[in-house]
Amino acid sequence: MAYWLMKSEPEVYSIDDFRRDQRTLWTGVRNYQARNFMMADHPTAMKLGDSFIFYHSNAEPSAAVGLGKIHRLSVPDPEQFQKKSEYFEPRATKAKPIWYCAEVEFELRFARPVTLEEMRGEKALAKLELLKRGTRLSIFPMSEAEFQHILRMGSGD
Repeated sequence: MAYWLMKSEPEVYSIDDFRRDQRTLWTGVRNYQARNFMMADHPTAMKLGDSFIFYHSNAEPSAAVGLGKIHRLSVPDPEQFQKKSEYFEPRATKAKPIWYCAEVEFELRFARPVTLEEMRGEKALAKLELLKRGTRLSIFPMSEAEFQHILRMGSGD
């Protein structure tokens, strides 16, 4: 099993939306490296059953707020075909999509958010990709130790 961090702005799709829906497509990713993580046949891809930290970005405060699991990979992102969507891709066709997404399942909402500032203060998270300058990816892998550390912090213990 691998571990991931996946970002969403709470105004766009929050942990509460995720809890309500229980399962959703992780749409709107428009970075090739992040997209490739959701492609089943790519060497750096997620695997079914992998876990991820759900992270609220561009929030006050930005924070890890819950957990999810990867349910399905290589799903054509339906937003690329919707002309009114900000993620519309005129080059994409149903026969030859450009953008893909993963279907994810809700696992749990943390007892308390783990803020970006708290993470910066944790020695165990010093190498976490999220904390590196210039990191803008919305999806990236993390170590099991990093994942477990954030999980413990979010449990409220």
